Order: sequence, then structure tokens, then C-alpha cells
Amino acid sequence: MSRSRQPPLVTGISPNEGISWTKVTIRGENLGTGSTDLIGLTICGHNCLLTAEWMSASKIVCRVGQAKNDKGDIIVTTKSGGRGTSTVSFKLLKPEKIGILDQSAVWVDEMNYYDTRTDRNKGIPPLSLRPANPLGIEIDKGRFPQKDLEALFPGMSADFTSENFSAAWYLIENHSTTSFDQLKMAVMNLKKQANKKNEGSLAYVKGGLSTFFEAQDALSAIHQKLEADGTEKVEGSMTQKLENVLNRASNTADTLFQEVLGRKDKADSTRNALNVLQRFKFLFNLPLNIERNIQKGDYDVVINDYEKAKSLFGKTEVQVFKKYYAEVETRIEALRELLLNKLLETPSTLHDQKRYIRYLSDLHASGDPAWQCIGAQHKWILQLMHNCKESYVKDQKAWRCKAPQQVAFVEKLTKLVVIQLPNFWKLWISYVNGSLFSETAEKSGQMERSKKNARQRQNDFKKMIQEVMQSLAKLIRGALLPFSLREGELRQYGGWEMKSELSGQWLTHVIQTVRLSYESLTALEIPNDMLHIIQDLILDLRVRCIMVTLQHTAEDVKRLAEKEDWVVDNEGLTSLPSQFEQCIVHSLQSLKSVLDCKLGEASVFQQHKTQEDVCQLSIGIMQVFIDCLEQLSTKPDGDADTSHLSVDVSSPDLFGSIHEDSSLSSEQRLLIVLSNCCYLERHTFINIAEHFEKHSFQGVEKITQISMESLKDLDQRLFEIYIELKADPIVGSLEPGIYAGYFDWKDCLIPTGVRNYLKEALVNIIAVHAEVFTISKELVPRVLSRIVESVAEELSRLMQCVSSFSKNGALQARLEICALRDAVAVYLTPESNSSFKQALEALPQLLSGADKKLLEELLNKFKSSMHLQLTCFQASSAMMKT
Repeated sequence: MSRSRQPPLVTGISPNEGISWTKVTIRGENLGTGSTDLIGLTICGHNCLLTAEWMSASKIVCRVGQAKNDKGDIIVTTKSGGRGTSTVSFKLLKPEKIGILDQSAVWVDEMNYYDTRTDRNKGIPPLSLRPANPLGIEIDKGRFPQKDLEALFPGMSADFTSENFSAAWYLIENHSTTSFDQLKMAVMNLKKQANKKNEGSLAYVKGGLSTFFEAQDALSAIHQKLEADGTEKVEGSMTQKLENVLNRASNTADTLFQEVLGRKDKADSTRNALNVLQRFKFLFNLPLNIERNIQKGDYDVVINDYEKAKSLFGKTEVQVFKKYYAEVETRIEALRELLLNKLLETPSTLHDQKRYIRYLSDLHASGDPAWQCIGAQHKWILQLMHNCKESYVKDQKAWRCKAPQQVAFVEKLTKLVVIQLPNFWKLWISYVNGSLFSETAEKSGQMERSKKNARQRQNDFKKMIQEVMQSLAKLIRGALLPFSLREGELRQYGGWEMKSELSGQWLTHVIQTVRLSYESLTALEIPNDMLHIIQDLILDLRVRCIMVTLQHTAEDVKRLAEKEDWVVDNEGLTSLPSQFEQCIVHSLQSLKSVLDCKLGEASVFQQHKTQEDVCQLSIGIMQVFIDCLEQLSTKPDGDADTSHLSVDVSSPDLFGSIHEDSSLSSEQRLLIVLSNCCYLERHTFINIAEHFEKHSFQGVEKITQISMESLKDLDQRLFEIYIELKADPIVGSLEPGIYAGYFDWKDCLIPTGVRNYLKEALVNIIAVHAEVFTISKELVPRVLSRIVESVAEELSRLMQCVSSFSKNGALQARLEICALRDAVAVYLTPESNSSFKQALEALPQLLSGADKKLLEELLNKFKSSMHLQLTCFQASSAMMKT
């Protein structure tokens, strides 16, 4: 048998005992699939189906009827499971009878009855409750947060009795996981309920049958009782008898309460007499009572007694009363002095200040206690601020904390102001709007006088706030920006030992602290003109933070030279350009919160002087790095071997990895720095300019232009140094090589090939190519083109210096010039082409075809013999085309 067809089983009832019409909750298993499935419910033998409300398959709510049995089972009957059983029982208690003068505590059950007067025609039984489950299916509370539902359905409600009832909200909250079939069943239940409502008065009568039956049973019982007593036959009609009984009951009740009411009247008379006596006893005991209550701190009692005595005896002409009333006035004057002293004591809470001011106003104290309190608080706040500074200045030598002392001081000072100033401001606001005074003071017109005084003293209070703000700003300036104070102010607000200036990181922390303090003060609705001093302080701190950060960045950049490891990547670069860019970016990122403008703040670059200073510092950072490059390029060689000229190109040592060479030559360092300069010009400086613009720096074009010019100047100077180092030996070897062995252009043999001096020059050029190629492929065309220009220029000069050539000499010279030109054709420039042209024009022209043929054969022979060596130029040519 499936679980749904098992008979109902009641396993619990709460409460398990009570009088008739007690509301109970029945729990168990298989208690039905819906309200329509529930067809029977008895408790102690009484049918409770009319008041039953099916909640779920494990819960039913109903009311216990008037059962004959004192104790019995709870039996549930359903269509699906039939008659059920119970493992628990309910005990029906008899209500206690209460006498007419007995005290009684009545428990009112919190239940929502339908009003039978307004709901008479709705077809709802008067004893039924508002259904907690209108759909008649099991409720499954979802996990949707209440706040989310309220935001999703603004102004609506999930309570189906509300005018703003939202069905969607109700379903999401109570039936989010209910199946579609169950919802269809719920629709059927609603339709049945609607049909019942449409039945009108008949349904109302059916629903209230139990009430009608109970009334009929009660009347029948009365009738049977009267007949059993025989009163109807002896003394007349039953109605007459009942009227007589009720009249006697009414007379008896009046008799019982007459004595109670008499005692009450007598007590009132006695009380009035005692009040008359107490009126004078109050005055005689008042001085002593005032003293006692002052010692206890019950000032409210003293004030109330004083007001009472003043109204009773303030204008009396009786001498005895005058004497005692004068004593009361003496004690009250002493109390005024005591309260005023307490009011002016510091520290004190805002609550106590308001309380003492209210006491003094109720006692009609002379002067203006509230304004005196405001002045005392103002002086106390200023004193606290200066004491805070003095305590930190005295502990400078013994300071051992992680945070700098000035930073800790600013944190403590701003915290002090943020804690104290709100109470000071709230006291003033209360003084202005008159909330410091009680109703007594308001009636006496004291509140109006106070408001008038407050309006007259607005400027004085404004000066107090400005003085606090000025002290706060100047104390912070004395600790962090002493140069912004005048000499006299520095003596009052300074006194710090400035061993070293705070870093940009700590200044950023201080700016954040001051900003938070400013936001806290703004939240008090203090006018902006009073807080303008703090805004100026924040602006100066931001400017100083930028200056210090850029100065420290320049120092960090200067130390980058120590981090150069000379390890070259595939593009001929070391990590130095990347480190430089990262250093700049990190510095700018650390300034992001400083450069960003909070609400009400001005841009740090609004002043032209600040723009110029930041621009110069930025240019200085770039120049420092350029100086680092120059310093690295001119670093002494040490023990490095720099003899790379005139070596065999087939030597493997020539092309050894730079990564493995721990001692670089000056030429290699020059090449590395030149490669870094090229990268800086094309990429790094442009990226840094973009970062400057991203962070709203002014004059970025000027920074970039000056830096680029300085970088290009360095690049050109280093390039000229390298060319001089490499080209001079090659150029200097040409003339001795040409005239070696007493060679004479006028008297020479028929050429058989290119002479060794030219081959040696080419080998030296190839060696330069190898050195440059090892460092940076991109530098090869630039360097080789310049060296070829120098060699071509020297060769042209030498040819033009020859007075005359023989036929063989002219052929030999043309062979060597053409061989050199063709070998380095990849690196020819207009200048080198012009030099080669001038050299050839200085030679006699070849007239015979045999000479031209011989020249071509010798050139081919030269290219063939030097093919391996000249291959590097061909690779460079392919790379240049790519």
C-alpha cells in the first residue's frame, strides 16, 4: 500500500489539555492531501470538523468543542485513508467559576474572528478563522530573502488580507517548489471556496449550525430545569419567574457594592484632609529635602519641588512661610552654582551638558549657561589639540613605532577632532533651535530669548569653528609642511625634529586620514566656508606628496644603474628600459589616489607653479635615467680584452654569447646602451608619456620633447664614440696597406687580384658587423653604413692624392675600389656612393676591352674567394629587405 493511502495517525496535539473552544494544533502522518480530503475530526468524541483548518499532510488546526468526555482520543478521517488512529489524547478541563468580587486574569486568545456584522452575507462560518492556507495545499517556505522580495514587489504584500496583496509574492514565498499538479489542485480549492461564498445566507446558516444548536440546547436545559423544580406550575409563567430572579440578583449586587463604594468615599475624604496638611508640611521639610536630593543627584525632584513651592509660597505674606521660602531660595542658589561648575567641567558628555543646561534654565539661572558651556568646550578642544602635539614632540627621541611619529600624531589629532567636534557642533545646533530647554523654560519665554542670543552670536561661533580648523591645519602643517608656516606660527605649532622627510607612501596615508576627517566633518552639515581651511591643507599635502614621490622616484631611477646585469635579449635589450618604465608606472600608480579629486577638491594642477614644478621633476627623472645610460656606457673596462680588430672571422670566440661573457668591453657596452636608447626612443618614452597623460599630468609634450632631445643627443654622442673606436683603425690601416712593399701606382705589375690590405679592411668591417650583430641586429645597418662612409671617404682621398697612374696601376686601383664597393653594397649611402664615384673619377678610364674583361674576371675571382666572409652581408641584406 502506498504512503498516501495509509490511514491517518495522530502523534501529537498542542496544548494537550484545555477548556472548550481552546485552539489546538494537531500533528501526525497522512492527515489528508487537502482541505477537501478531510471529512472527519473528533476530539473527546466531539465533532470539530467545522472549525478545522487543514494546513498540511502533517498539521491541522482546530478548536475543541463542548465534549461530554473529560479525556479522549483525536480521530482524523480522510477520503484517501479512511478513519485514523491516535497515539495521544486530549484532556478537557472544566472552566472555573468566578465570584462577583473575585479577581480574575483573563487570557485573550490572539485570533482573527470575522465580524458577523460585516461578514454576514459572505457565506463564512462565524466561528471559523481567517485561513492561514487559502490554497488548501501544503505550504513549502522558499529560501528567498525577505529584502529581495520587498525590492521585487515595492509597496505590495504577501498577506492575502491586505489591500496591496500580491499573488506572485505569495506564491514565491510559500509555493516556490510546489508542483504544477498541486497548483491545479489549489485552483480547484479556490473555486470551491468561491462557490461556497456565492451560496449566500444558506451557507452562513450552515456554517453557524453549531452555534444555533448550542443556543437551542441551552434554552432547552433551562426549560427542563424549571419544569423539574416545579416553579412554572406554582408561581406563574416561566418568564415572570425569570424576571423576578433577575431583579433580586440586581438588588443583591447593589447591596454588596454599596459598602465598597462607601469606603471609597470615606477614603477620598481622608485623603483630601491629609493633602491639606501635607501642603504646609511640604514647605517646612523642603530645605532638608532639597539638600538630600542634591546629594543623591535627583535634580529633577529638586526642580519640581522648587517650582511647586514657588507657585504656592512665592508671593506669600505669612512670615513663617517667608522665612522657610527664603531658606529654599538660598539652597537653590547653591544648586545653581553647583550645576554651572559641573556644566563647565571637562571632559563631559553631550548628554550631561544638555541635562545641566536644562536644569539651569528651569532654575532661572542668570546669564546664558548654554553659551558659557560652548565657550568652555571650545577652549578645551583647542587645549586637547595642543596637548596632543606636545606629548608627541616630547617623545621624539624615544619613538620606536613602525609608523613615523608625524603620521601617528596626525592620526591621533584628527581622531580627537572627529570625536570632539560633533558634540560641540550638536550642542550649538541644540542651542540655536531651543531643544536644550524644557517645557517650563519654553512657557517662561526663556527659549525665545536663547534663540535671539544664538542669532546674535552666530559670527562668534563661526570664529570658534574656524579657530579649531585653523589649529588643526596648522598643527598638521607644523608636522608635515613646516615651510608653509610663518616664523611666529612655527614656534607655536612646530617643534618637530625633521630628521628625514616622509616618503610619498606615508604622505598618501596622511592624505587619506585627513580626507576621512573632512568627510566626517562634512557629514555634520558644517558650512563649506568653515571647512575651506581643511581643503587647502589637503591640496597642499597632495602637491607635496607628488613632489616627494617624484623626487624619490628620481633617486630610485638613479640606482637602476647598479641593477644593470648586461644580459641582452633577442632584440638587443637589457632589462634596464623595462625596469625604468616599471619604476615610473609604479610611482604614478602610488599617486593615483592623490591625483584623483574627491568631492569638493580642486585639481592639484590648478596652479601654474605646481604644473611647472611637476614638469621639471618629471623631466629631471627622465634626465637622471639618461645620465645613468651615459654613466654605464663610459664604465671602465677593467680586465676586459678589447682587441677585436684584425681577427680571423672564422674564430668561434668572435661570436661567443654575450650572456656568458662576464667582462664586457667598452665597445660592447656602447652597443648595448645604443640599443637601449633606440628602444627608449621608439617605445619606452612614448609609453611613459601615455601614463603621464592618463594621470592628468600637465606639460606632457614638453616633458617628452625635452627628454627625447636629450636622449637623441646622448645616442648621437655614443654613436660617434663607437664609430670613432671602430672606423679609425680601419681607415688608418688603408694608406700603409696600399703602399706596403714600396708599392707605386706608376710602376706596378699587371693585377692578379685584390691586395691583402683591402681584404684586411673587409675582415675588420666584418668583425665590427659580428660584434654589432651579436648585440643588436637593428644597429647593424646604422653602424656599418657609417663605417663604410668613413672607409670610402678615406679611399677617395688617397686616390685623389695620387699624381699619376700607370695603366696597370689604374687597373689595380679600379679593381680594389670596385671590389670594396661591391662587397659592402648593402650599406652604401648617398655619401659613400659619392666617395666611391670620386675615387673612380680620379682614375684613368679603361679603353681596351681586354682590360675590362680582366677587371671583371678579377672581381669574380675576389667574390668567389671571399664568398664565405661576405655571406654575413648577404644575410643582413635579406634582413633589411624583410
